[in-house]
Amino acid sequence: MIVAIGTDLTEVERIRAAVTNPRSGRRFRDRVFTPGEQAYCERRGRATYQSYAARFAAKEAVMKALGQGWGPRLGWLDIEVRRQLGGRPEVRLSDRAKAYAASLGVRRLHLTLTHTATLAEAQVVAEGKGEG
Repeated sequence: MIVAIGTDLTEVERIRAAVTNPRSGRRFRDRVFTPGEQAYCERRGRATYQSYAARFAAKEAVMKALGQGWGPRLGWLDIEVRRQLGGRPEVRLSDRAKAYAASLGVRRLHLTLTHTATLAEAQVVAEGKGEG
C-alpha cells in the first residue's frame, strides 16, 4: 500500500554554487551529504554537480514523503542515497529516521532520480503494510 509520495526538483547551479563556495562549501557538503554520497559524487567527473543535486532532491523528496521537513526528527544526514554499480538508487535511513518512518507505517521507500545539466528531480514512494 502506498502511504505517501514525495517529489523535489532542484537547480544544479544552485547546488554547484553551494558545494564550491570557498567559504562555506565544505561545511555545506558535510552538513548535507554523507561521506559515501560525497565520494560517489566526486567520482562522477562532469556529472559531479548533477549527482549532488539529485541527492539533494532525493533528501527533500524523502522528507516530503515522511511529512517532516529538516528538523529535530529528521536531518540531512539521516537520509543517504546509495547506488550499487549498475543498480538503481536506494534510500538508506539512519536508525532514528527508520524509527520515525516506521511510526508512520512506512516499511520501504522507493526512489527514482533523473537529471539534466540544469535540473535534478527525485521522486519517492513510501510503501507500507496493507492492501492497496
